[in-house]
Amino acid sequence: MIRSTSLLIPPVRKSLVSRPRLTCKLEEGMETKLTLLSAQAGYGKTTALSEWARQCRCPVAWISLDKYNNDWSAFWSCVLDSIRESLPRFGESIGFLLEQESAASIDSSISAFLNELNLIKDDFVLILDDYHVIENAPVNESIRYMLEHLPPHVHLYIASRTELLFPTARLLAKGEINVIRVDDIRFELEEGFVFFRETTDLSLTEKQVVELFHQTEGWVSGLQLAAISLKRSGNIADTISQFNGRQRHISDYLLEEVFEHLSVSLREFLLATSVLNRMNWEMCLAVTGKADSQDQLEQLEQLNLFIVPLDDQRNWFRYHHLLSEFLQQLSAREHTELWKQSHHRAAAWHENEGLYEEAVEHYIKAQQADDAVRLIDRLLPELMQSKGSVLVRWITSLPESSYEHMPTFELFYISNLLMDGEWSRGLHRAEQAEKRFEAMRGFIPEPEWNQLIGNLYYLCGIFSYLQQDLPLTSRYFELSELYLPEGSSFQRISSKRYQGHEGFMDLLSLTNNLREVEQFLLKWVKTWEKKRNYPFVGYHYLSYCLLLYEWNRIEEAELYLGQAISRDDLRTNVWIWIHLGLASSWIQRALGRESQAIEWLNDLGSNVDSPDQQVIWKRIKAEQAQLFLSQGQPQQACDWLEQSGISHLDEVKPRYFEEYLILVRILAANNRIEDAQQLLEQLERLADKENRLRGRIKLKIVQSMVLRQSDHPQEAFETLVTALRLSEPAGYIRSFLDEGPLMVKMLAELLNEQQEAAMPLVPLKYIHLLLEAAGSDLSYKSLSNEALTEQEEKVLGLLTEGLIYKEIAVRLNISLDTVKFHMKNVYRKLGVNNRTQAIQRVKQHRHLN
Repeated sequence: MIRSTSLLIPPVRKSLVSRPRLTCKLEEGMETKLTLLSAQAGYGKTTALSEWARQCRCPVAWISLDKYNNDWSAFWSCVLDSIRESLPRFGESIGFLLEQESAASIDSSISAFLNELNLIKDDFVLILDDYHVIENAPVNESIRYMLEHLPPHVHLYIASRTELLFPTARLLAKGEINVIRVDDIRFELEEGFVFFRETTDLSLTEKQVVELFHQTEGWVSGLQLAAISLKRSGNIADTISQFNGRQRHISDYLLEEVFEHLSVSLREFLLATSVLNRMNWEMCLAVTGKADSQDQLEQLEQLNLFIVPLDDQRNWFRYHHLLSEFLQQLSAREHTELWKQSHHRAAAWHENEGLYEEAVEHYIKAQQADDAVRLIDRLLPELMQSKGSVLVRWITSLPESSYEHMPTFELFYISNLLMDGEWSRGLHRAEQAEKRFEAMRGFIPEPEWNQLIGNLYYLCGIFSYLQQDLPLTSRYFELSELYLPEGSSFQRISSKRYQGHEGFMDLLSLTNNLREVEQFLLKWVKTWEKKRNYPFVGYHYLSYCLLLYEWNRIEEAELYLGQAISRDDLRTNVWIWIHLGLASSWIQRALGRESQAIEWLNDLGSNVDSPDQQVIWKRIKAEQAQLFLSQGQPQQACDWLEQSGISHLDEVKPRYFEEYLILVRILAANNRIEDAQQLLEQLERLADKENRLRGRIKLKIVQSMVLRQSDHPQEAFETLVTALRLSEPAGYIRSFLDEGPLMVKMLAELLNEQQEAAMPLVPLKYIHLLLEAAGSDLSYKSLSNEALTEQEEKVLGLLTEGLIYKEIAVRLNISLDTVKFHMKNVYRKLGVNNRTQAIQRVKQHRHLN
């Protein structure tokens, strides 16, 4: 019941002052997307909203937010639960919304939520009370996105003490926001008269009411506190004269005045129970030890002492925020032992009721670290997937000495630093943890210790790789293999989510030295290729295939891609599978198999089970548009531009870098040069910020072509020279060739210009290499089915000289599997079955050529 009270519309007191003007203002919100009630505590925001909501003509979903909702999963879980109070089957198909990965792709996850809202036929109201507690950036961004696309029959009401943390200027400009501020909420003088006449037993003169009204500036809680204080006053006139200063001063003064006149028993009850967000008599009994807890609650309500009922039966209550904050500050300042004891008792009660998350919060406040650690350890497996930010907050609020004997805490914290992009800090912490783990050896069972140290070394390896230290990465992976030959639990994780790879959308961009990474990738592909149920190897397969493709070693890339695609375990990781499919499409296009490239893209999204289908299709559609452009079909590419929902004016996020680079090409192809250049400027800032060399190279290549199309040939060549200088050490090829005939023409013109220069700006050998690759690329597409590729002829030529497969692999610096793959293709193309027949046939082939 404790959780469900936050989803109930708070009951309205019978003695409430009627406020028709404010009610009309709230009703105006039914014509807008958002109604914002913004005022400090005590102005009656909740009361006004609850009164209006209970009279509303359509279904209302209500959420009383608190600090526990300041988390993606907790917040959206409450939203879904509140809507289900009215519509029980709402959102059955979007359970993935609660996963932390959904916070990484707000557009797709909230679009799914909006689709569910569209299924509601009539007007519907969602009320978020006390929204000021929500500081979580993804949650605020999700509400902004939701409002931008909210269906016209759905209306959002937000009550907050502070301004919203997301922009509302666009809503204001469109007349889609109804703002209710302090001047709208405060009592008018006539309402002040009604308040004292109808809701109190005080006989005040008109002058006294006017004086009180002006001193409190119509602040509802100030008037309520004044009424409580005046009931005990022997001299009303003198007491009224002491009400001065700002609201916080008045509330502190009045609360102190009221508190001091209560009985000792009631004061102790208030202080002890102030640690509770919501309470009933059982919780109060547990915290105070007082058997008359129900009587105490009823007495507080009769005294009108800022206690708010949460249900119509008046079983559940909470203190008004002003009273709660006053009591908590007083307890923490002057009654520290009672404060800790009350939190400890509250924790024990919550734990006994199975409300473990609330129990942890109270144990931490009670400074009972051991009990908090014990419960966190119990919750760790469940919350790692859904409430990682909550776990991090708990762990960081505890002294490290309290969990140094809990290595799973350390592993989780380190893995969270990895996901948050704090790689240097993560590696440093992991290296410290290694020493503590070593000290534990011999005190815990060896299999358990092996799991811990193996997982730690795996994480160290990932941190090292992300910081481009490949020798150190290999060292850590070797250590992980030593202790966990079956693989780390992290390496065996499967995922249906495409999201959660922020900053990892192009794996080759994670390293700036492609020469060094080649041997590293091949080593670990070979080490792990025989392991089953090992999705992690997919990242290395994919990186190696992308590397081979970039170097224009297309046949080898196709070989390793085939090995990867044949693995069932890689299908369990949606992100890996999608990017393997994209790579396959590129390879088919490079081999001149346009229809197969299209087929790969068409089938790719349809054969994937993922809640992120919208984002996946967005990526695939962009690739299809790029394919249309390369085929000389700019109109079909332009159709994508109109349907994609992206614009050159968007704020580009790192994970959409490739899509927006495609957009640049299509804008330029449609003579929208200025728009293309504007987007390029933003992409350049992003590439510099992310420090990704590969991104900068691709950007410069496209930028040079846009400049060429805009009749700035000299600037185009200068930009192309920059791209060539950046890419030459790593041997980039396909990034140039895939841009098509215009790039080949520009390279040829640049070569002619540089050959006449006294000091060439770029190594001419590199430009020759690119043009030769472009020539072989084009000639290959025109060969018959029996023709051999250049690499296949090299392999067969060495074979005719008497070299065996292993010697050929060494001579050509390729793997043994690649040699076998080439020979298999040779046999098929030449229609032979053995080595002798192949040698004879190749002689005929060369003679014919």
